[in-house]
Amino acid sequence: MLDTPTHAVPARKLPLHRILYVQVLFAIAVGILLGHYAPQLGEAMKPLGDGFIKLVKMIIAPVIFLTVATGIAAMSDLKTVGRVTGKAMLYFLTFSTLALAIGMIVSHIVQPGAGMHIDPASLDGDAVATYVTQAHDSTFADFLMNIIPTTMFSPFVSGDILQVLFIAVLFGIALAIVGERARPVLDLLSALAGPVFKIVEILMKAAPIGAFGAMAFTIGKYGIGSVLNLAMLVGTFYATAVLFVLVILGAVARYNGFSILKLVRYIREELLLVLGTSSSEAALPTLMRKMEGAGCSKSVVGLVIPTGYSFNLDGTNIYMTMAALFIAQACDIPLSLGDQILLLLVAMLSSKGAAGVTGAGFITLAATLSVIPSVPVAGIALILGVDRFMSECRALTNLVGNATATIVVARWEGELDKRRLDEALSSGAVPPDTDTRARPLGAVEAEGQAQAA
Repeated sequence: MLDTPTHAVPARKLPLHRILYVQVLFAIAVGILLGHYAPQLGEAMKPLGDGFIKLVKMIIAPVIFLTVATGIAAMSDLKTVGRVTGKAMLYFLTFSTLALAIGMIVSHIVQPGAGMHIDPASLDGDAVATYVTQAHDSTFADFLMNIIPTTMFSPFVSGDILQVLFIAVLFGIALAIVGERARPVLDLLSALAGPVFKIVEILMKAAPIGAFGAMAFTIGKYGIGSVLNLAMLVGTFYATAVLFVLVILGAVARYNGFSILKLVRYIREELLLVLGTSSSEAALPTLMRKMEGAGCSKSVVGLVIPTGYSFNLDGTNIYMTMAALFIAQACDIPLSLGDQILLLLVAMLSSKGAAGVTGAGFITLAATLSVIPSVPVAGIALILGVDRFMSECRALTNLVGNATATIVVARWEGELDKRRLDEALSSGAVPPDTDTRARPLGAVEAEGQAQAA
């Protein structure tokens, strides 16, 4: 989807050098080499990565608004909006809690911080002062109030995902209530979606440049050696995230009739883009388009994926409890059962609304530790050097989790074209005859069953 238009030949038939994920993978490798052998030059590449992320963020607001508003307006029953959102939130809460618990269990088993014997008084609080300040300024109540924008148009300026989603849902409901009189507006928005997604396709051509710049900066500034200092924590986190995807999400996928490995292959371009930029937001527009191409209705995709970017953060949740216990173990601080339950509850709340950009997980970790008196907030200085590398794994896991959630909720709602899903996952590319226009409830599944018959 990223490297071909919707009607084009599947990516596997393109020349190797024209396939986007190959270009991104090559750019990441070159960025690593440049950052390692010419650190100063690597650091100077930072504007390339930042510029690409800004380009993508520029188009996220209109993509979400057009997808959600037109999807809801096309629903025959507005109760569907509440039902889809309710099911999505139930899914998010269940698997977010499970991810937090798994991070805690693995930390107890592996004990990555044991034996370091760090004196909490020796920790450099100045190194993390900025993150702590941001954490104190981001309470859960503030997060909920921030969902309501100042004006109807301010979310398109600020780019806040949840605010855009809030406006889009209201506008879509209004279009559906007005009915036939709003048809010209709905037709206009549907027509506008075409050039907007064409802009996304054009911007994705710059993905290799962005991935190169971001990776060169990361390696140049922090060095490959900084990972080795805390290899046990980083290795444990990556292993846990992989197991979560393969075992937990794999079981969910199998129960719902698809393969998690095939899904990972299907969204490989988005995963490599996230790997290169450390930002899951960079892949949001194309992920939405791809999930539509895999048979999920536009209305479900428009509600589940943007909401999941704030509420379905499996990778971030694993990181939160694992990092907190690592700090406690490193400082020889025993945590009671009550402390751990409190940690779980606070992390469950503070992780909601974490943005899909580098550093957000670190800020939410600071917010969590500030409520747990036993663990010093300054302890996050221990993992400051490797957080950039862990943020990539967080974003990758979050992305796979949101793609899985979209298919599952679409299936629950009867809004999944199973034939198209199987075709997309088997070929690893968007089917050539994709029609992603919003259709009434059940139309997608009914169409798939009719074609199968």
